[in-house]
Amino acid sequence: MKQRSKAYKKASELFDKSKHYSLEEAVAILKKMPTKKFDESVEINLSLNIDSKKSDQMVRGTVLLPYGTGRSKKVAVFCRGEAEKEAREAGADFVGAQELIDKVAGGWLEFDVAVSTPEMMKELSKLGKVLGPRGLMPSPKTGTVTNDIKKAVNELKAGKIEFKSDKQAGVHVAVGKISFETEKLLENAKTVLSAIRNSKPVSIKGEFIRSISVTTTMSPGIRIS
Repeated sequence: MKQRSKAYKKASELFDKSKHYSLEEAVAILKKMPTKKFDESVEINLSLNIDSKKSDQMVRGTVLLPYGTGRSKKVAVFCRGEAEKEAREAGADFVGAQELIDKVAGGWLEFDVAVSTPEMMKELSKLGKVLGPRGLMPSPKTGTVTNDIKKAVNELKAGKIEFKSDKQAGVHVAVGKISFETEKLLENAKTVLSAIRNSKPVSIKGEFIRSISVTTTMSPGIRIS
């Protein structure tokens, strides 16, 4: 049986595990928990009523958090020509064409999200086995394959994030840091929950969200009503 730390046990005593709380109540409880030596992320976890083996029931989308994630993303942009200038002016951390692709092929992956112009996708698709499993392959569905490089980079730097259901029909999304003001955390969380609800597959009838919980990096999860 896994041994829990004293801080975890103390945090568990602040709420009733058999009870469901409002989002406001849950965040208030998280704020009272013992602090760690680092600024923990606050995460929303959902269990969905979907069949993860069916492609038409995959839940995937993007959402722009009103107050960002509290973490600066390193953005790599695969493009050439005038788009390179746009990417750099927008604040992209790494910009390039074939030389950047070769660098990634050699094992370099020091970025959090990748953006590409449509013309670069043919060459970039050769890195599918490298980028795909890490969730780094650009996609039109998430707005990371686009000719509007400036907009894509600006949104990512401002707090645009992706959410995607996993093999266990779950979605896990960080909505900020525990150091955020309560109202900012709540606004970010409500924005994410609304986006996920709106992404309900048309093939799903009836209940879509089975359960919701909120947690920090090191804390127990609190169930949301």
